[in-house]
Amino acid sequence: MTGATLAAFLVERGLDPRELASKVALFDLVLSPFALPRRGGLHAWWVPGRLEVLGKHTDYAGGRTLVCAVPRGFAVVARPRADGELHVVDTRRGQDVTRATSSPISASYGGWRHYVDVVASRLARNFPGAPLGADIVIASDLPRASGMSSSSALVIAIAGALTRVGALDRRTEWQENIAGPRDVAGYFACIENGMSFGSLSGDSGVGTHGGSEDHAAILTGVPGHLTAFAFVPMRAIAIVPVPDRWRFVLSPCGVPAQKTGAARDAYNRLAGGTQVLLDLCNTGARAAAPSLGAALLKSRTKTEDSAATAPDAVDRLRALVRASTIPGWSRDALEKRLDHFIDEDARIPEGVDAFRHADEERIGRLAEGSQADAETLLGNQIPETSALVRTARELGAFASSSFGAGFGGSVWALVEQDRAEAFARRWHADAFIAPPGPPVVELSATRTR
Repeated sequence: MTGATLAAFLVERGLDPRELASKVALFDLVLSPFALPRRGGLHAWWVPGRLEVLGKHTDYAGGRTLVCAVPRGFAVVARPRADGELHVVDTRRGQDVTRATSSPISASYGGWRHYVDVVASRLARNFPGAPLGADIVIASDLPRASGMSSSSALVIAIAGALTRVGALDRRTEWQENIAGPRDVAGYFACIENGMSFGSLSGDSGVGTHGGSEDHAAILTGVPGHLTAFAFVPMRAIAIVPVPDRWRFVLSPCGVPAQKTGAARDAYNRLAGGTQVLLDLCNTGARAAAPSLGAALLKSRTKTEDSAATAPDAVDRLRALVRASTIPGWSRDALEKRLDHFIDEDARIPEGVDAFRHADEERIGRLAEGSQADAETLLGNQIPETSALVRTARELGAFASSSFGAGFGGSVWALVEQDRAEAFARRWHADAFIAPPGPPVVELSATRTR
């Protein structure tokens, strides 16, 4: 097993060939600690980041999103340990963490170690007695705290490695709750946000109240394509190719999208607003709706990708909002949150159709509306993301928008293929071309002789 063979296999699975050299170097980093005599099986994975084209802050409320995996992410190598300890090394940071797999979540861990701690604790509790001792080595070429789902990718990397090492998918608890890749994505999202998944009980999670669009894109994305998902429950509603002559270019804005402290509180408040709206919706209802999307949208069947809001349900909720007296929530704030959800959710079927017909004008208009609503209704933009969007359009991108949780992060731009490299150089020093890549891939599993 070498970095070159792993990277070459990843290109065969749909990764942009221009990424080959960087992925050889990335996998060489994670393989280097395993130059010692091997103990048991050695496994390797690719875990990408996520691009959200449309669907800002809709997934956790039962809305729709349009997403894909990006060609940057985590190289991961793992092998089992017999002593019950979990040892994780981040070779790019030069940091590590060791914990007993039977330990509960500890307040002493911060940063990326907190995510490792949460994953290990949840799996040990959901699968009691499972052999979760492991050495795991990770290295990432995702920009940190950039809105490209580096946190969710880390959760998936650790959870996926421990699932493989501990053979969790052979357990009764797994088989009774998880039937396929989308269920895996849903469960790993619940590890992150702390919610229960079927009979697999939850806990405090990492502290953010997010949804599962990141995990859906990372675990089930299709190379060269975008996938439209609806949520609560998660389901794919459309898969559409990115036109051959179009290229995504991504750039971090330079301000990290943190999920701690005040930034985490602001992020969680956006999720909290949709919960307040759902509670209002369910006031006096014969049957409680499971999500804001379910409460407001017409019945979705095989035409779910084009379903629209039901006017009567929206009008009723607006009346409830305007009559509400909810501590911490003004009527204006709730109405803005409602307007954003309705408008952003409705952009998904339009976006699918625009990509399907390679309609540059239409996708440009949708991106412009999404960005404007993020600035005026969500209030999760900063001057740097807004400026980066404007600069992209000035340099000739026919569509551009910020993406991710907001309060920092990244921006995507769409340009013609033959202009992509020159555009990226002019736009931002950290910009890179990002055709949709493969989802999580287990690249190999070797055994010692």
